[in-house]
Amino acid sequence: MRRLPPLKSLQAFEAAARWLSFSKAADELFVTPAAISQQIKQLEGFLGEPLFHRMTWSVTLTDAAKTVLPLLTEGFDNLAEAVDRLKLEEQSGIL
Repeated sequence: MRRLPPLKSLQAFEAAARWLSFSKAADELFVTPAAISQQIKQLEGFLGEPLFHRMTWSVTLTDAAKTVLPLLTEGFDNLAEAVDRLKLEEQSGIL
């Protein structure tokens, strides 16, 4: 059985890590920066380690975050492609 954190926390982390900004991630995901922060804290709690170095006006990635970001981005890209294919199949009437 897969033990995964909530998808929303992974999504919040991936967006914030790409942008290096909780505010820009919030804009992308149509939530508040505080919601992004909460989701990331939840993920960090699940993992037992920080993903960001938080400074007054910026964030940077920890080494662990730098390692997993490409894998998560690829995973979300694969999910998006799978959904697109399902939509195409549905539109064509073939499932």
